[in-house]
Amino acid sequence: MNRFAPILLPAATAAIFLLIWHLLVRLSGSDLFPTPLDVARGIQELVEKGLLLKYIVASLFRVSWGFMLAVLVGVPLGLILGWFRPAFQALNPMIQILRPISPIAWIPVAILWFGIADSAPVFLIFLASVFPITVSSMAAVQNMQLVYLRAAQNFGVTGMQLFRRVIFPAALPQIITGIRIALGIAWLVVVAAEMIAVNSGLGYLIIDARNAGKRYDLVVAGMVMIGLIGLVLDLLIRRLERFDEVKWGYGQR
Repeated sequence: MNRFAPILLPAATAAIFLLIWHLLVRLSGSDLFPTPLDVARGIQELVEKGLLLKYIVASLFRVSWGFMLAVLVGVPLGLILGWFRPAFQALNPMIQILRPISPIAWIPVAILWFGIADSAPVFLIFLASVFPITVSSMAAVQNMQLVYLRAAQNFGVTGMQLFRRVIFPAALPQIITGIRIALGIAWLVVVAAEMIAVNSGLGYLIIDARNAGKRYDLVVAGMVMIGLIGLVLDLLIRRLERFDEVKWGYGQR
């Protein structure tokens, strides 16, 4: 039974949720909000029209580029700021000023700079992701246990070799946690950006279905796909925790 629990428990929870959803819609007598079956028909309609895959690919394309750029910038920057105190003192105030600004607030600026094109949501996703990744990487270095450094220095490990063989591996578990958080934020932002800045993707599907005859079955279908894809993306990131270079940093139960 324990072997199948990771599958059976979520499946049972989902089934109960769908049943409660169906009963609440029926008891309310609402003609607007769809039942789970209505949403399933909406997804089938999108599949038959060839729109669902097109919109999913468009959203994933934007998330992939923006998030990849954020990782390439945020991880090295965070490691540098966490290790070199002068760099931290120079750049951290600016990071803390920009970090609380909602990526949604940047939408008018992104449209002004990039127009109605994929570059605008990619820029917004980058902004949303780079700060959590940078801060988590920086904190991972600053909070590293000194015993690792002292042990390495006792064996004569210094310079870039110390950075590559000790600092980065020790910081990696917390960096991956920051990447997971940033990916969730990136997925939120691409949906919001697509509602305004482009004419494709799951965010565009939701706002277009709302405006085109109040197709709330398609609105909820888009929401369901966003949630499912977000779950899959998180599971993919969590697979990184299984590598031996990372697994040691997580408590096992």
